[in-house]
Amino acid sequence: MRCQVGVETLRIPGGNVRTWITRPTRLTLWQTAYTLDWLMEVTSSQIPENRRSAPRRVSSPGWDEILGPVRDYLDLVSLRMEAEVAQFEPEIAEHARYALQGQGKQLRPALVALAAGAVGRTSEDHVTIGMVVEMVHLATLVHDDVMDGASVRRSRPTVGARWGNHLAVLLGDCLFAQAMKVAAALPADDIFRSLAVAASAVCTGEILQSNRRRRWNLRRSDYLKMLEMKTAELFAVATELGARHAGGTREQQQALRDYGLAIGTAYQIYDDCLDLFGTENAAGKSLGTDLATGKVTLPLILLLEHASPSDHAEIIGWLERWDPAYSIGLRALLQQHGCLQESAATIEGLLVRARAALSTLPCTPERDALERFPRLIMRQTALLAS
Repeated sequence: MRCQVGVETLRIPGGNVRTWITRPTRLTLWQTAYTLDWLMEVTSSQIPENRRSAPRRVSSPGWDEILGPVRDYLDLVSLRMEAEVAQFEPEIAEHARYALQGQGKQLRPALVALAAGAVGRTSEDHVTIGMVVEMVHLATLVHDDVMDGASVRRSRPTVGARWGNHLAVLLGDCLFAQAMKVAAALPADDIFRSLAVAASAVCTGEILQSNRRRRWNLRRSDYLKMLEMKTAELFAVATELGARHAGGTREQQQALRDYGLAIGTAYQIYDDCLDLFGTENAAGKSLGTDLATGKVTLPLILLLEHASPSDHAEIIGWLERWDPAYSIGLRALLQQHGCLQESAATIEGLLVRARAALSTLPCTPERDALERFPRLIMRQTALLAS
C-alpha cells in the first residue's frame, strides 16, 4: 500500500470511543492503522498495567521515522548554522548559540532534503538552503516570543526572558540578516529571490496578525490566508527549492510547493489548537499566550460563529479583559460547540490535500517520509481531542 495516495477523509475522533467505532465508514489501510493506534492508546490507558497485552504492533510514526532518512543532512545543517553564528561578535555569538540550542526538530530544512530526495538527490546547495530557511525560522521564533510575551520555549527561558526583549529583537534581526547574506552569496540567483519573497510573506503575515489582534469578527478565509503567509510559506519554499535544485520537473516543484503550503497551514492550525487545549508540560513552551495577546485563532472564530447572542457577548467580554480565570468557562463553551473537532476537520482537509499532492512523485524513502508527516499531525490533533 505504500506510495498510494487516497483522498478519502478520516474524521478525527471526538466524544467517546463508542460514537467513533459505530459510525459507518469505509477506511483505507492507512486510515485503519491510524484508527487502531488511536483506539489502543485511549483504551490501554484505562487498563491496569498488569492486565495489558503485549506491545502494540500498529504504531503511529514518530518524528524519528520522518526525519530518519535525512538525519545526516540535518547534522550538516546544524554544523553550518554553528559556523555562521561563529562569525558574529563574541558577545552576540553567545546569545545566538543559546537560540540555536533551543532548536526543535529542524522540520523546515528536513523538508528541503525530503523534497530533494523525492525527485532526485541532495547537494551542498541543499545544505545551504536548509540552513538559511532554519535561520529565518529561528529569527521569527525569537521575535514571536517577544510579541507574545512568552517566557518558555523548548522547556527553557526564551531569549527575551533571559536577556530582555530589547536584545531579543536585535538578535532576531541579526539572525535574519545573516540568513539573507548567505543566500545572496549563492551562485544560483533563484535561491535568494525565492527566499526573499518567502521572508517578505512571513513578515507580512506577522504584521497582519498583529494588526488583527482582537478583531473578533475575523473571517475564516482571512485567518487561513494569514497562516499561509506567516507559517506555510517557509514550508512551501523549503519543499519547492528542495525539488528544484534536485532536478525536479516544474510539475514536481509545484506539487511539492502545494504540499508545503497545505502541511504548513495544517501545522499552524494544530499549534493554535495546542495553545488553547494543550498543557505546558507536554508542549515544552508557554501556552495561553494567544488569548493573553488577543490573537484570533480558528477555534475562537468557530466559537463566536456558533455561540448564542448572550454567550457571544459574554465571550467578547472575557476576551477583551482576558484573565486566566476565564479559561474554564471558555473551554467549556469550546467543547460544547465542538470547536476543536471542527478545527480538526479543517486540519484533516489540508492534510488530505497535502498527501494528494504527492501522488505523481516516484516511490522513494523520502516520499514515504513526506507521507508520514500528515499522519503524525492527525495523531497529535486526535490526542488533543481525546
